[in-house]
Amino acid sequence: MADLARLAGVSKITVSRAMGDSALVNPETRTRVRELARQHGYSLNVSARNLRLRRSQTVAVIVEMAPTPERPMSGPYPLELLGGISQELTSAGYSVLLSARHGAITPATQAADGVILLGQGAHEDAVRTVEGWRMPTVIWGADMGAGHVVVGSDNRHAGASVAAHFIATARRRPCFIGDLDYAENGERFAGFRNALAAQGITPSHIGGVGFTADAAAQAVSALLARGEFAADAIFAVSDLLAMGAIQALHGHDIGVPKAVSVVGYDDTPMGASFVPALSSVHQDLYHGGMLLARKVLALIDGQTVRSEYLPTRLVIRGT
Repeated sequence: MADLARLAGVSKITVSRAMGDSALVNPETRTRVRELARQHGYSLNVSARNLRLRRSQTVAVIVEMAPTPERPMSGPYPLELLGGISQELTSAGYSVLLSARHGAITPATQAADGVILLGQGAHEDAVRTVEGWRMPTVIWGADMGAGHVVVGSDNRHAGASVAAHFIATARRRPCFIGDLDYAENGERFAGFRNALAAQGITPSHIGGVGFTADAAAQAVSALLARGEFAADAIFAVSDLLAMGAIQALHGHDIGVPKAVSVVGYDDTPMGASFVPALSSVHQDLYHGGMLLARKVLALIDGQTVRSEYLPTRLVIRGT
């Protein structure tokens, strides 16, 4: 395959896709590669190639989150990430082995050619779990510095953009809702806090709320009942938490957005159809999934790969 790639002037992954008739390769390149293969008597023998390279043609995709009825796998995170991953891997001739983190250590997983980890876990404990496998690994999450390949969203910029929105709408008592033990949440809070600090504003913080709407509603309701909630704006680390906070505010006859502005994260269809429609930070999870797959394939192929962070945008709606 390497010789054919050199003749065609493309990568080995492109050759594999062209020989597999992948729609990801433009027709002109696909025709050229296949014609060169015919001229040189090359055919794609998957079983023989895998035996020679000692490859399984499988990538293990480990989902860090524990699915619950309130936070199912069918949500945009991780479903859209998985869609992008599956599209890219299957087009390259790879199978996807999907498992939850706590059931991940199996012979099939450990025989995979590479690992994609969706989520770093509290205090990055999920990362430490897969590090011991010593496989090509790409992680969805926040920057971890040298030694790790990460794909994620620009969480600091996202936090700063929400802060700018609150400042522009004269909100001076903002509150952040989310567990800072998770690196992505910590990055969002850092961007939020730093942008507010430039205007002399210090946000309050509600932590330890998990990931469900009910947990956020209970936390905000408890503060309201004790007379300890004074925020005029809320930035939550997910749309679910934001919607839970709004439910609590409505339960205490506090208007949104008249009295309290609320912004979530993930720009979910559920948030967009919520009443009032939820303002939220949009991140391109499908494209993120494609990047995760491309980078793990490059690592498997022995290439040098860098981390990459995708832009976010704030979608203003009715909250």
